[in-house]
Amino acid sequence: MPVTVGPYGQSQPSCFDRVKMGFMMGFAVGMAAGALFGTFSCLRVGMRGRELMGGVGKTMMQSGGTFGTFMAIGMGIRC
Repeated sequence: MPVTVGPYGQSQPSCFDRVKMGFMMGFAVGMAAGALFGTFSCLRVGMRGRELMGGVGKTMMQSGGTFGTFMAIGMGIRC
C-alpha cells in the first residue's frame, strides 16, 4: 500500500503514531487536572509535607493514565 503524501511532500503519521500522540496529549491534560484536584483533595483531608507531595503525585499519575488511555482509544477509533 503506497504511503499517502501531503500537499507539500510530507507523509501522514501512521495510526500507531496518532494513538501514541493521543495518549501523550491525554496524559498531559490528565496530569494537569490531577494536580489541581489532587492538591485540593489532599489539603482538605489535612495532608502536609511529604505526605502531600506523595498524594498529589499519585493523583496526577492516576488521572493522567486514565485520561491518556481514553484519548488513545479515541484516536484509535478515528484512524
